[in-house]
Amino acid sequence: MRTTRFKLPVLPAVAVVAVAVTGTAFAVGTASAQTTTAASDAALVATLDQVLADSRLAGSTTALQVRDAASGSVIYSHNVDQRVIPASNEKLMTSAAALEVLGTGYKFHTYARYSGTKSGTTVSGNVYLKGQGDPTLTYAQLDAVAKAVASAGIKKFTGSLVADDSWFDRTPLGLDWSWQDETYADNAPISALTVAADANYNTGALSVQTKPGSAAGRAGVLTVTPANSVVKIVNNTVTGAAGTSTTISATRGHGTNTVTLAGSIPLGGATRTSLVSVQDPTKLAAGVFRDALKRHGVTVSGSTTTGTTPTSAKTITDHASITLGQLLPYFLKLSNNGHAELLTKAMGRAKKPDAAGSWETGLAASAEALKNIGVDTSKITMGDGSGLSRRDWLTTAQIATLLHAAQSRPWFSTWYAALPIAGDPDPLVGGTLTNRMRGTPAAGNLHGKTGTLSGVNALSGYVADRGGRKLIFSSISNAAKSNVSEVLDKAAVAMASSGGPEAASLRARELPTVKPHVVTRDGEDVECSWVPDAC
Repeated sequence: MRTTRFKLPVLPAVAVVAVAVTGTAFAVGTASAQTTTAASDAALVATLDQVLADSRLAGSTTALQVRDAASGSVIYSHNVDQRVIPASNEKLMTSAAALEVLGTGYKFHTYARYSGTKSGTTVSGNVYLKGQGDPTLTYAQLDAVAKAVASAGIKKFTGSLVADDSWFDRTPLGLDWSWQDETYADNAPISALTVAADANYNTGALSVQTKPGSAAGRAGVLTVTPANSVVKIVNNTVTGAAGTSTTISATRGHGTNTVTLAGSIPLGGATRTSLVSVQDPTKLAAGVFRDALKRHGVTVSGSTTTGTTPTSAKTITDHASITLGQLLPYFLKLSNNGHAELLTKAMGRAKKPDAAGSWETGLAASAEALKNIGVDTSKITMGDGSGLSRRDWLTTAQIATLLHAAQSRPWFSTWYAALPIAGDPDPLVGGTLTNRMRGTPAAGNLHGKTGTLSGVNALSGYVADRGGRKLIFSSISNAAKSNVSEVLDKAAVAMASSGGPEAASLRARELPTVKPHVVTRDGEDVECSWVPDAC
């Protein structure tokens, strides 16, 4: 069903009637610029109608809203009040809420403390490593914490090393995360004490690099980061003949700390990187720290345990993370699930300082912050902060509202810069949009957030048309039989191609051409950033 609606410049956006299936909008005005804009918008509406008539969307629920970024007035609406699963578009909600609750200057802290008494170079008591969920804590930084302990003149603790992850609750996984993704870093358990595997801050995980051996038939050469004595690595790889295919896989046995590498890597072939989640991030961080203490000449007589730091404990060193504003590009451009969940629990802790941060308190804090920004949260349900959960439901109208309201927040410029930019080859600029919409008017122009799960494609953000007018858009498709990110890209490129007299004269059938970029893992659609070197 098609409904034609008129939008008058003097009316607020809420007076525009949303269209259930497709929407058509015409602007009226006396000035030449208004007439040109109206004609251009009419052409855009017709083009978007044609894009969404793609046969690949048959049987799906696909929603799209386009607004003028300055006024918020609706240009196009299609199924915008339909609740849909957003996949990683949920991170738009989580990141905005985290900026609202925690602020751009928020830092995570990791403390080394001790109980008991210090006499000379010996502490008669325990050493405590207390975390607040820092996703950027690396092997090198834990080494620096250990060095600070040694620099404080301590050479021995007669007690134990106590890993304190009590800042958050000890629920490690989302209730409806898929068991088949347990191995992967993008599904790593969540802990207040965790260590990152690489410079992109994939936390709660290991990075295993596989290089070919010295001759065909020999085992591949593995390098594990962070180096540790906690996780057992089984090397079943083999070096294949030069020119053969790379078939390396990395898996972690359910409920174990054993990671097995298998498959072939060709002689002279490129290094293959695998990111693997660990069973217990707290245990890994404590193990890395204990090894670092030993390297710096500090011994711990007792075992490594988990516990809570007593209030009487004395602080040896306080390691502060980069700010939330500095973390955002790694979070949003690389669609990092762990960052989303750690920030969710951090919001819960900030709102209820006397209780361990949890999904329950964090999601409540997120919903409250979104409501304060101006988002109608009545149709939102949240199962997690990352979008992995299929209990995450919202509407494209709510995302578009957030995108419009965010422009007036003090953190907007930081947030906007952290969104992936279409077609930019730099992974920390283009992110998950690095290989999408290249060579189109959207390239280097569109700032947006992707979302990808099997049966879910999403793209929402900001794009300027040819006349320089900034548009807001939110597009989500659920239950298509195949990946339809190409269709959403076509709609976005159509927006970037609109505006001005030339665009107004374009025929609707002249649809934009985009090159698809689809990444799968084990037969399932995923964000390209979740597979090393796939973006």
